[in-house]
Amino acid sequence: MSGPTSRAHVVLVGPPGAGKSTVGQVLARLLGVELLDTDDAVERREGRTISDIFIDDGEPHFRALEHAEVLRALAEHDGVVALGGGAVEHPDTRAALLSVPVVYLEVSMAKALPRVGLSGARPLLVESPRARWKALMDSRRPLYQEVAGLVVDTDTEPVERLATLVAEALERGDLRPRSEA
Repeated sequence: MSGPTSRAHVVLVGPPGAGKSTVGQVLARLLGVELLDTDDAVERREGRTISDIFIDDGEPHFRALEHAEVLRALAEHDGVVALGGGAVEHPDTRAALLSVPVVYLEVSMAKALPRVGLSGARPLLVESPRARWKALMDSRRPLYQEVAGLVVDTDTEPVERLATLVAEALERGDLRPRSEA
């Protein structure tokens, strides 16, 4: 489903703590649309937390659920979509993202870890969070960059300003699907 009828206005990608949900809420308000967070959608559909899915069924099962939810969101949601940090690891997800405008919200480890905390709600950051976050970013950064039409650093700007930057890029036509670039 790499793109015949994608409806999302814009998709936000990035690591845990980048501000996808927070920036997404403000951006959706500015654009007059709704925010769909695919992690939340997976939890609603499954009736359990992502941590529980990881524990009970393993990461591969969660990634399959996540991929299906991303495809559903791209096809059915006409608004802002915030993806879970690892969604870009699935090659078919990356292919589907090429048909919609994507913003990579970049963040440093120093800013990200305090934002996400060190709880079991982030199953991939529980053990040795700094080393794990760095390893995740080393593998995911090129994937975020591959799908993104715009990269925004979330370290220093306030959320409202970040959302405004994205909305303005959309309005100017500077942020288009990679397939049109």
